[in-house]
Amino acid sequence: MVLERDHLRPSSRSGDGVPSAGRSAVISITKRDGRTVPFDGSRIAHAIEMAFRAENGIPFPDPIPSSVADRVERITNGVIGALDSDSAVTVESVQDLVERQLMADGAFDVARRYILYREARARRRYDEHMTLRNELGESLQVNRALLRTWISEAAGTSAIVDLKGIEDDVVATLHDGMTLLELDRSIVLAARSRIERHPAYAFVASKALLRTIYSEVVGRRVGVREVGFYASTFAANIRLGIQHGLYTPELAHFDLDRLGAALAPERDLLFRYLGLQTLYDRYLVHHRKRRIELPQTFWMRVAMGLALGERPEERNERAISFYEALSSFRLCSSSPTLFNAGTLHPQLSSCYLTTVSDDLDHIFKSVRDNALLSKWSGGLGNDWTNVRALGSHITGTNGQSQGVIPFLKVVNDAAVAVNQGGKRKGAVCAYLENWHLDVEEFLDLRKNTGDDRRRTHDMNTALWVPDLFMQRVAQNGTWTLFSPDDVPDLHDLYGAKFAKRYAEYEAKAAAGEIPLHRTLKAVDLWRRMLTALYETGHPWITFKDPSNVRSPQDHVGVVHNSNLCTEILLNTSEGEIAVCNLASVNLVRHIVDGQLDREALGTTVELAIRMLDNVIDINYYPVPEARDSNLRHRPIGLGLMGFQDALSEIGVSYASPAAVEFADRSTEMVAWHAYKASADLAAERGAYPSFAGSKWDRGLMPQDTLDLLAAERGENVEVVRGGYLDWAPVRAAIAEHGIRNSNCMAIAPTATISNIQGVSQSIEPLFSNLFVKSNLSGEFTVVNEYLHRDLDAAGLWDDDMLQELKYWDGSIQHIERIPLEIQERYPTAFEVDSSWTIECAARRQKWIDMGQSLNLYVAEPNGRMLNDMYTLAWRKGLKTTYYLRSRGATQAEKSTLDVNRFGIQPRWMKSYSASGNVSINREAAGTHSAPAAPAAQALTTNPVTQAIAPAPMTTPVDAPARPMAARATDTSPTIEPELDCEACQ
Repeated sequence: MVLERDHLRPSSRSGDGVPSAGRSAVISITKRDGRTVPFDGSRIAHAIEMAFRAENGIPFPDPIPSSVADRVERITNGVIGALDSDSAVTVESVQDLVERQLMADGAFDVARRYILYREARARRRYDEHMTLRNELGESLQVNRALLRTWISEAAGTSAIVDLKGIEDDVVATLHDGMTLLELDRSIVLAARSRIERHPAYAFVASKALLRTIYSEVVGRRVGVREVGFYASTFAANIRLGIQHGLYTPELAHFDLDRLGAALAPERDLLFRYLGLQTLYDRYLVHHRKRRIELPQTFWMRVAMGLALGERPEERNERAISFYEALSSFRLCSSSPTLFNAGTLHPQLSSCYLTTVSDDLDHIFKSVRDNALLSKWSGGLGNDWTNVRALGSHITGTNGQSQGVIPFLKVVNDAAVAVNQGGKRKGAVCAYLENWHLDVEEFLDLRKNTGDDRRRTHDMNTALWVPDLFMQRVAQNGTWTLFSPDDVPDLHDLYGAKFAKRYAEYEAKAAAGEIPLHRTLKAVDLWRRMLTALYETGHPWITFKDPSNVRSPQDHVGVVHNSNLCTEILLNTSEGEIAVCNLASVNLVRHIVDGQLDREALGTTVELAIRMLDNVIDINYYPVPEARDSNLRHRPIGLGLMGFQDALSEIGVSYASPAAVEFADRSTEMVAWHAYKASADLAAERGAYPSFAGSKWDRGLMPQDTLDLLAAERGENVEVVRGGYLDWAPVRAAIAEHGIRNSNCMAIAPTATISNIQGVSQSIEPLFSNLFVKSNLSGEFTVVNEYLHRDLDAAGLWDDDMLQELKYWDGSIQHIERIPLEIQERYPTAFEVDSSWTIECAARRQKWIDMGQSLNLYVAEPNGRMLNDMYTLAWRKGLKTTYYLRSRGATQAEKSTLDVNRFGIQPRWMKSYSASGNVSINREAAGTHSAPAAPAAQALTTNPVTQAIAPAPMTTPVDAPARPMAARATDTSPTIEPELDCEACQ
């Protein structure tokens, strides 16, 4: 491009008398907005001149001295001469050259002025506009005022939000050419980093993310308040999903206009950041990585998928009612249903339970079945008790068996290989009865030492423990291990019949009729079980007899194991794979004026039972044994979540008699409506095929079976009997119509779906008042909003309080300025004595026809406390337990916190109860300590403790890490461990 001479001042001449601007060069320059234009040297000369004027105090347009004009010309020529027409020339690179030429000319003060001038221009330029790119790659001009509008839109009307702070954080990340999605992400991250300061920021981050979702789905920039596109986008994207094979064509038969009009876009604002990010990352259907679902259309797609089980003329109405329950956060289906409802492969079930036969063909068929079930998001529980033990005779080859352990290694590796399409980890749990001769090797499967070919680092394990073993431990008796091929009927026996037959086999072994056996002290095996549980988190302890004696389906089979999360208890055999179909009621959404709204809860439960029953008929079954079993028995598992939130909402501590009563009342209420709804469905659709002869058919409700269990044990089950509701209408409905589902209730962990709906998971006590939740979507700070509310109301929430919470790992028990009333209301899971957790679980178990995923928390476990805790769980009639959660032996040094500032001495002393958890000794005696036994069932001295005391368990100093994640950084809140599977969640 030819540079014209008259672009410079007349006085500006080069040394040879030719104006510098008159030199010829073919140079183009790339502007900040991406445009390419001819280079104009006069603009450089002007910028340099203005720097000299500023330094010398000469206002424009007064003339400048010739000496200054000559220097301006000389420096300008130097800049132009340094340009390379063959290289990319940008505004920034030219300005860099100016700075260097000024320095080379010795004009250091002017160079400083030029740098300041350049910075001021950049600041002014940003205030005017910055060039970003939209979703189509087109350039857009965005100014600071518009940025403030977007931040304000995300913040809403909250006066809490630091708009200026977020703006400054975002501005620090801005650069020309960044995309609008990157800008939104910057706003999200700026808000996310402040969530620990105030829960309001979780909604700010969520709304900023909403704008990203809206823009991605709609295909243009859309504001959070602009929701008129919702209905039309819903209908268009349903058709698009069908076109691309993402949805079943049956969705096209719904009245899409009617369903679109029923959408409630304002419910998008119910999402907190963790929930919406999880939904965006893993649940919204996408085509070539572009989401085609908005949050409310996601709920409607799930509702439509479930309504396919209704009569065609009722599907629209049912879809809307299901949508209302889901989108208002009153109810949530399990993850597989959310993933797959309305798709071409509607595998909506959560977990599958199988029994493996002692046959090589069936063993590897079971591995294949595991792979097929896992592929479609199913979690797996395998019963391996049938497989003969190490050293047993193989008739066909005249050889010796290698036992069950090598096959479990194969199962472990298959679960890793089939990772559920990348949506989440494949997961399986192997169950073994603890009379199996390979049980001692089974205890070592998760160890980090030993022969790695006999280890399963990625698989969960659980023991299926008969009552007889627990009684032998209490009596300090012996226990005999057998190979199942020598005692083939033990696998199918339980209760008194098992005890009688087991004693007969022991007598045969003593007489030499069963050579392959091993006898040891029951206490020694119990100690090894608890040691393995402490060291590796496995095997979980689950109880065979209460699971079978209280099973409604005792007339058609045996419960041989539970599922991956230990809440499902269904019959299995070689020809039947049990299936669990799950959903959970959000308990806190039904609290009105400090009480459960029974009418609203009943409506939600009735919808949930209908939705779950539809799952059975809609479901895609990867293997025929699962389909046959599910259609024959039609089991479903309705659970609950947000239990801790509900307690907080009504102002009750988990460690209190009031919490136990609430657990009893709330579960009874859910159970009453669940069983009644299933009976009403039976009147409409018919009872399940295997109903005849079941406990339901015999007039036995779950609460009636506690006495049956006590009779089988020959000792009392320490649970308060009775309830609060009139069960006569439920009994009458079942007597008249039967019941639609063989099983109706199971409380799953709900870790993921509770994240989506923003409540505490399942029946868990609060992990911590401030912690980091880690899952496949990342790490998310979680603040106890109820504690924040109470502290804020008391004028106590400030930066110092936040730092103290971090210092004490989310506990408030040492923070002296917090009133005792608040401290007592918000203990963390490790400060709630496990006896309270077990007592609440026992009250729930009274009403539940299956089980519950019950994590147990101990701050600093030892042998005695673990013994007492698991023995108490058994005495209370619990069917299963889940993870053992314990704190690490050390805490990360908080090197960036002022330790002296927070190292205060609490005004009370801590002590440990029998279970080892913290109880607070204070005037309100025993608020966090263990609950008293029921008055008529006072506990006697525990002989198990006496039996185990002479040889107390010890834990090696270098024991492998328990399932508690390490701190992310010195100043980060504690990280909550992630569960291995989300099939039930």
